[in-house]
Amino acid sequence: MLSESAIQKLRETLRGQTFRPGEQGYDLARTLPNAMIDRRPALIARCAGAADVIECVRFAREHDVLVAVRGGGHSVAGKSVCDGGLVIDLSAMKGIRVDPVRRTVRAEMGLKLGEFDRETQAFGLATTLGVVPTVGIAGLTLGGGWGNLHAKYGLAIDNVIGADVVTADGQLLTANASENPDLYWGVRGGSGNFGVVTSLEYRLHPVGAVLGGAVFHPAAKAKEALRFWREYAASIPDELVIQGGSLTLPDGAPAFGIAGCYCGPISEGEKVLRPLRAFGPPMADAFSVMSYVQIQSMFESFFPPGRLVYTKSNFIRSMNDETVDALVPWVGKSPSRYTFAPFIEHWHGAATRVPATDTAFPHRQYSWNLLAWSMWESPADSEKNIRWNRECCEALRPFLVPSAYSNYLTDEGEALTREAYGPNYDRLVALKKKFDPTNFFRMNHNIKPG
Repeated sequence: MLSESAIQKLRETLRGQTFRPGEQGYDLARTLPNAMIDRRPALIARCAGAADVIECVRFAREHDVLVAVRGGGHSVAGKSVCDGGLVIDLSAMKGIRVDPVRRTVRAEMGLKLGEFDRETQAFGLATTLGVVPTVGIAGLTLGGGWGNLHAKYGLAIDNVIGADVVTADGQLLTANASENPDLYWGVRGGSGNFGVVTSLEYRLHPVGAVLGGAVFHPAAKAKEALRFWREYAASIPDELVIQGGSLTLPDGAPAFGIAGCYCGPISEGEKVLRPLRAFGPPMADAFSVMSYVQIQSMFESFFPPGRLVYTKSNFIRSMNDETVDALVPWVGKSPSRYTFAPFIEHWHGAATRVPATDTAFPHRQYSWNLLAWSMWESPADSEKNIRWNRECCEALRPFLVPSAYSNYLTDEGEALTREAYGPNYDRLVALKKKFDPTNFFRMNHNIKPG
């Protein structure tokens, strides 16, 4: 238990706001987008800068307090809030500075994707992040960072050229290729296991208008659509990123959609996308020329805060006929109209050319990543939606590999953590022993120091 005097002393040292149970703003500050998570921390410190973060880490160490770190708060597993402990809330830290000459940007960890993209696009620049603008850049990047530019420019972590990290002993370290290179390696895929990342420096790339959108087929045509997609994806250029799967249209019709973003010359993109748009033909074609900010906002309405969310994810061994046949029976069968399952990301291009051990994120060799992303509105529906999700993934297990993208994991357990870090796990354990030997930072997909 924390004494009133200790809490008051911390509050007096911080520039940022703090929230305690019963105080105005506390419930809003502890609420996560995933309504499955309902935790009550003893104190929430909304840091104004790195100095506040350092004070919070030192306080938590001195008083042996459990710490959670919150950026955008979109951790589907709820790792960004803890019961009874201290939440180091970075959401007010939204500083960002673009260097258009060097084509780099320094960004603080309270930024969300949409905010980051608007700033960089003011200079006609962008880098790979996710595809939902309300997600925080911090957790998404530190876990890997798949997005609409990954095939052309690599994952988000492949574009990180530096990080500022407050470690468990309360030091602020710079990590890049020449300073603390082992920590630089670890934060690029190792999530928040080694400290509180307060800012990241990214490499930027020229990105103008894109050709983006989606085509939709009736759920009954999922087998044909999947087989076409498999053949089509085998020869697409790095400028095109595609993803798709089972969803429910606004009119309630179950469908199989394939979304895409082409970031090269529009005239060439029209040629590349012509087979995808012609196949079927689709019952709807929503592709058009749009700004990069628009394509990045395309999925925003599908992920409003306040829904209950349960997810599973693994890479697919091969998109052969047997895999397609196993996927098809689950299309359009979810008990919730808000679910995306089975849903598939296609990974290719630059992101898959990085050797598995160059960053802490190892899963570079697989072309298809399966997501079962269940969402629903009423707690009364939780049991049936979670059961359906698990049954779907269990039926598909023979076609999956034991390798997971940690940003999509809900379930706890060391086995899943080992899957997420794969061949890099032992090296990450050694790094954890060096920078966090007491496992101070453990509200994450945790790498134990041994």
